Amino acid sequence: MHKSQVFFYLLSAFILGVFLASFFNLSTSFILILAMAGISVIVLSVFGRKYFILAGFLILAFIGGAARFNYFDSSHSDLKGLVGQEVSLNGYIDSEPDIDGSRARFVFKTENERILITTNAFPRREFGDQLLIRGELILPQNFTDFDYITYLKKDGIRMTIFYPQEIKKTDVDLDWDIRFKIMIYHNIFTLKNKFQNAINLSIPEPNAAFINGILLGTRQNIPDDLKNAFSKTGTTHILAISGYNIMIISEAILLGLVWFFRRRVAFWISVAVIILFVILTGASASVVRAAVMGLLLSFAHGYGRLYDQKNSIILAGAVMVWFNPMVLVFDIGFQLSFAAVLGLIYLYPLLDSKFYKIPKLGGLKELILMTSSAQIAVSPLLIYYFGNFSLISLPTNVLIISFLPYAMFTGFAAGITGMIFVPAGQLIGCIAWAITSYQIWVVEYFSIF
Repeated sequence: MHKSQVFFYLLSAFILGVFLASFFNLSTSFILILAMAGISVIVLSVFGRKYFILAGFLILAFIGGAARFNYFDSSHSDLKGLVGQEVSLNGYIDSEPDIDGSRARFVFKTENERILITTNAFPRREFGDQLLIRGELILPQNFTDFDYITYLKKDGIRMTIFYPQEIKKTDVDLDWDIRFKIMIYHNIFTLKNKFQNAINLSIPEPNAAFINGILLGTRQNIPDDLKNAFSKTGTTHILAISGYNIMIISEAILLGLVWFFRRRVAFWISVAVIILFVILTGASASVVRAAVMGLLLSFAHGYGRLYDQKNSIILAGAVMVWFNPMVLVFDIGFQLSFAAVLGLIYLYPLLDSKFYKIPKLGGLKELILMTSSAQIAVSPLLIYYFGNFSLISLPTNVLIISFLPYAMFTGFAAGITGMIFVPAGQLIGCIAWAITSYQIWVVEYFSIF
């Protein structure tokens, strides 16, 4: 058996361990017994049973995944004994505040805890603000059809405070690395806000809100009737930052740059653009994971092929799962990104071979086939999580996502240019407006059915 196959099986066993531990309570005793069994199987390999050593290490990799999940899941809260009581906590805002009308939500980081705070949108607060918060600690509750507790736990959040009695600024004794992180992210979010404002000045509504949605994942300014149209047509996913969106940006850049540069040079330019894009979106953990998946696939295209695509994909997945085992089962965006990338790697070549007689049409055929491949791959997940499947989803996605890279690229260019010189941003914004007007019209038209 080739070493690459052994590598693939070991990582698969690790991920399987995390997967099963997400659903079943694999006790410490069970894991220890299984570990002893794995070691025993490896010992038996000295008697010439060469497959015993692989079986033994597969068992150890499996229990490694289960143990990693259990360790991550069992980390206790120092404040758990104070649930239901009023507490006063010092810390800082560890996320970009999510503003929804008159309400704001943000993650509040104390010395050892991350707590979800829900409060009034005004006065406005920013990432890194050092605060004293006084309020009642509450354990989150699950909804009828949604595991809200685990959804928060994957981000290290185990408690909430709903509308604290007091929030005031204070000075907190923070380590130098935390202060450095706050400084970096404060600058990132400042840049993001300037970029978003530049788009708002360069492109009329609701197109500006739509572009901010596909570029930054912000939906609060999108009209409710347009949100409903996206929901009815099964196209809401394009308003979320995913590996697929980032891959589309990278592919569009590559398709344009290969006319002027060698393919590898074009690839590295696209990498630089993606890094800038991640920074502008706020560089959250989910966006960074999406960027890794998008760039991994772009690497395959930029260098012709990967030495082993399945190993590269599973390695990226295993590393992400190691850092946060909760994402494997409880992060829909993580799953959609992987499904889309797998569809692009395995379904796209199949579709391309079936439609080889159709002309390329300047890259449009490639984008349509890529869109179809990704949409087919993610459909089972969309059906499972959202309980329905729109018959018009695939044609609507093909019609609008085929133009998504052009909308993202021109919107991105309008934002960057508008930050420097607003009239120039508005000039490029006219192109972005025309493209997104077509996409919005398609979504609204098909939503009638």
